[in-house]
Amino acid sequence: MATVRHSYFPCDAGYPASNYAAFSSVQGTNFPVDYLSFDATTEEAAYFTFPAINYGSGNVTVRVYWNSAAATSGGVAFGASLAAITPDTDTQDVETKGFDTEAVGTDTHLGTTAKRIHSFTIAVTATDSIASNDEVRLKLARKVADAGDTMTGDCRVLQIDLEYSDT
Repeated sequence: MATVRHSYFPCDAGYPASNYAAFSSVQGTNFPVDYLSFDATTEEAAYFTFPAINYGSGNVTVRVYWNSAAATSGGVAFGASLAAITPDTDTQDVETKGFDTEAVGTDTHLGTTAKRIHSFTIAVTATDSIASNDEVRLKLARKVADAGDTMTGDCRVLQIDLEYSDT
């Protein structure tokens, strides 16, 4: 049994027509850092596409790497949902495909430094019947109405990893 892992960065994101996470690139002291900035008062989303290479069964784990633009306390909540299409089998129109039930995960800022990197996972159990080699869409959204989302200002996502079992 092995774990399949896909890593995605802000430049890999797709965006809804409105309420999307803003892409930004900040020139750090020694190198640039790319972010998807999710607002603290409006639910914003971004989308990622991945091939379910060798998907076996079970949950999809989404690991979110994030920091804050300025806050040094509070929590964030993100939702993750999946939409899977089997090429040459499903008759579903790719432009109207819906997402399965969203899973929500939360994390708390560890304090002292705003731009410190944090990470947490979201276990997505509603996988939209993914089959091996499906084309899958992931929706990632900051859940500002969730009781666990208390951090002020933008939450900036640096990377997401997707993991699942090949058996």
